[in-house]
Amino acid sequence: MRIRALFSWKALFLTAMAGVVGVGALAVIDRHVGNRAAGRMHHDVRKVPPRPVALLLGTSKYVARGRRNLFYTFRIRAAARLFHAGKVRAILVSGDNSHRSYNEPKAMKGDLVAAGVPAKYITLDFAGRRTLDSVVRAKAIFGQRALVIVSQHFHAGRAIYIADAHGMDAVAYLARGVRGRSGQRVRLREVLARTRAFLDVNLLDMRPRFAGKRESVILKPRKAARSKRK
Repeated sequence: MRIRALFSWKALFLTAMAGVVGVGALAVIDRHVGNRAAGRMHHDVRKVPPRPVALLLGTSKYVARGRRNLFYTFRIRAAARLFHAGKVRAILVSGDNSHRSYNEPKAMKGDLVAAGVPAKYITLDFAGRRTLDSVVRAKAIFGQRALVIVSQHFHAGRAIYIADAHGMDAVAYLARGVRGRSGQRVRLREVLARTRAFLDVNLLDMRPRFAGKRESVILKPRKAARSKRK
């Protein structure tokens, strides 16, 4: 009995230690990914370095019981503000369109147009099923090497990390965050998402699920962009 008890305590100790090491590794990776984006994430639209295109990362318009998703609402506002400030000349909306009844890019385009962004300067990427897909396809399919990424703070840092790994010049304009339980839950999930991004970039060399032909992005003429700021 003593031998069995000894082995059971040893197994419990090793399991506990493995858990501690695992949590520590998650924390280190989370901080590493966040640090890589330091100094390139902006709350003030006036401080955003101009880039030709904004990459608006998709999310669902509604959450449980048909309630409006505040993450979505705040991203739309941020992208429209960025465009109207003349910081970008087009918006590339990348999100999930996994089936006919769920189309993030189409919904976002409609709300951007309602916010005053001309439809011809909005390009849709329907194959942005993951952040990695959205970022890498912005370069591989849409030919964009310099971007302003639009999302919340927790998400934008991971997107910049992925962009760096693929030789892109990315900064972020941060959409307003969401407080309360929903914001806390999303932040906890982001720790795991950053770990996956770290593995995808450094060990697995993951690529977008869908390839495709090169597509162009229509840019607002420079003169028109300047007159808008005046």
